[in-house]
Amino acid sequence: MDSLICYRCWMTNGVSFEAGLATTAMGILPHENVDEALELALSLDIPFWPQLPKVSFFEDMYVQMLERFPGVVFDERAARCYIDTPRFYGQLDDFFAHEGDVGRFALSDSDSLVYRRFLDCDLSLYRAVHGQVISPVGLTLKIVDENGMPIVYNDDIRTVAFSFIQKRLNAQYRELAARNEHAFVWVDEPGLEFIFNAMSGYDHVKARDEMYEFYEGVEGPRGVHLCGNPDWDFLLSLGIDIISLNAYGFGDIFVNYDGVKAFVKGGGTISWGIVPTYQEELAREDVVTMADRLVTMWKPLTGKGVTPSEIAMRSMIAPATCNLLNPDRTETVERAFRLLAELSDSLKERYIV
Repeated sequence: MDSLICYRCWMTNGVSFEAGLATTAMGILPHENVDEALELALSLDIPFWPQLPKVSFFEDMYVQMLERFPGVVFDERAARCYIDTPRFYGQLDDFFAHEGDVGRFALSDSDSLVYRRFLDCDLSLYRAVHGQVISPVGLTLKIVDENGMPIVYNDDIRTVAFSFIQKRLNAQYRELAARNEHAFVWVDEPGLEFIFNAMSGYDHVKARDEMYEFYEGVEGPRGVHLCGNPDWDFLLSLGIDIISLNAYGFGDIFVNYDGVKAFVKGGGTISWGIVPTYQEELAREDVVTMADRLVTMWKPLTGKGVTPSEIAMRSMIAPATCNLLNPDRTETVERAFRLLAELSDSLKERYIV
């Protein structure tokens, strides 16, 4: 009971819609045709604006979010970007002078090929819509300075990065929420599991404090997406409203954490990435096998008193991962989206009254 009470006090923003096994997906698609990518994203119950790194260097999720960050250098020919430290300090005054300008942090046409077109669609009738930003942890662990040192180790740059991404997220949320009142933006977190590595040099206690402060300033539901297997207790301590995970790979580990029951009972929403997008994995699955896998995965929760219907009402289902590597390019991913819809319908018949 104590964990449930504590979790409820963390939940300050909340989710304004019942997930009810709605279909959704992560942001990155392998498509090179913008219209086809947008059509696929809009086929879901909860659509998203696609990121298309195969189309342009600037569609990479790290590059996309760094536009207008102080000190950033884009080297398109080498397909890399980095932070020039002297330039960073030289541009700080301008950054601080415009911190209150929401438009400065919004995604522009040059930041994304799809975002503005997504906003131009009629999004009002969908159950919800979502956007995405790269996590400040993942960003600062991956992006380096002019000497090749990850910027996570520069306290000034890291502090600005947390503030910058938070403002990026809030600007995006406001634009999406103006078109659908149930909008949310989740944080794509590829680096969270690495902060517990003794070699990372970024202490997880400091990370928790900085991430907690980051989420305190997030507008709308607080969401996180990750494909890896972090310390789930750490993640559940941050007051998240929506967790999107690679359930196909790590769901059986996730459900055995005690905090997951409190998360669901406290109103949290889980997006179960249960449909694989790798060609060989998907070839071994169908709607029946994936439904069985997911329902079996829920058993540790049902054994603790959470009914399957309760779980279903607090659940979305999604592809397990983004995938840019299949030799058939978009075919497997599009098949995964079709099976996702069939799986949702099948599970709704069993668990949604």
